[in-house]
Amino acid sequence: MKLVHARGQDIGALVATCRDGLGQGDWPLALLFVSDALAPHLPLLLAELKLATGIPHWAGSVGMAIHATGTEYYDEPALALLALDLDGDDFRILPTIKAHPETPLAALMPWLQGQAHCSGLIHADPGNPLTPDLIAGLPRFLPEPLLIGGVTSSRTEPWQIADEPTHGGLSGVLFGERVCIMAGHTQGCAPIGPVHEITRAERNLVIELDDRPALEVFKEDIGDLLARDLSRIAGFIFAALPVDEGEGAPGRDYLVRNLVGIDEGQQLLAIGDLVQPGQRLMFARRDANTARQDLADMVDELLARLPGPPRAGVYYACLGRGREMFGEAGAELALLRERLGDLPLAGFQANGEIHGGRLYGFTGVLGLFC
Repeated sequence: MKLVHARGQDIGALVATCRDGLGQGDWPLALLFVSDALAPHLPLLLAELKLATGIPHWAGSVGMAIHATGTEYYDEPALALLALDLDGDDFRILPTIKAHPETPLAALMPWLQGQAHCSGLIHADPGNPLTPDLIAGLPRFLPEPLLIGGVTSSRTEPWQIADEPTHGGLSGVLFGERVCIMAGHTQGCAPIGPVHEITRAERNLVIELDDRPALEVFKEDIGDLLARDLSRIAGFIFAALPVDEGEGAPGRDYLVRNLVGIDEGQQLLAIGDLVQPGQRLMFARRDANTARQDLADMVDELLARLPGPPRAGVYYACLGRGREMFGEAGAELALLRERLGDLPLAGFQANGEIHGGRLYGFTGVLGLFC
């Protein structure tokens, strides 16, 4: 497996860099991640890359920042291309799913039925209101799937790649049982206070926690200093919805959601997700030190699970991570490089991260090819 990454606006020069960087090789599939500065030119870029490299199948996405081994590209035209040396029958391109998976998946069913399990890299459109439901529902149509990926992020065209440029739904690539991929995810926020039960709610409004006014509980958890000036919590304090942890410690895995409103008169909170009574909720703070340690721990745990050295990797991280969390461009990918060495790795900063049929926020999702 081989990585090529480059910056620049000149399509011809980018294509030549990729062609020369790949050299001789039989690559049936390439993953391509392109910065949004290049998004208007993606159809031409992809067509030229196909001609120059001879690679028949492509999957990928546009992103507002692009990941490559030890590098993050921000605010500039750039791409990362990861060529995979797989057998042609070990993968299938996932066509765009905009509403109901049955029809787009119909052509893949004979192949899927021959797999004991599968994995996939999935890219999702931020403008489709069904995206969270599609992410949660797709695993039901696949044999024991491990799905990871990210929601496309772009200030221009939100292109994805599924052999051709596409948008509007889920797309990507599925891998069969003979392709070894293992994955982990790392949180960017640290819990504060205990896990509460939502006892009264309406849509995205949390009205009561543990039979008490939600805002009252919130102020207790965040402490006196912040409670006296709630304007200081923006971008620092978040809601967190715990998910089933299996054998893990309670509250270890959770979905981070923005606090989108506070009503001091009615003592309620509005969060960036739909909730209902009986769900659990806690609060979390953005914490770079915790995120740094959690990233290192996640990579170490993932490497320990692998049957051998990894061959390549993909990394999807929230737009709120990277330089926004760690202080400078490249810091997060440098942390990965410390653990993984010069492993070929590509990805992008996403509008949301996909892991295990769930849509996360403020996380990093790492997939390693065994």
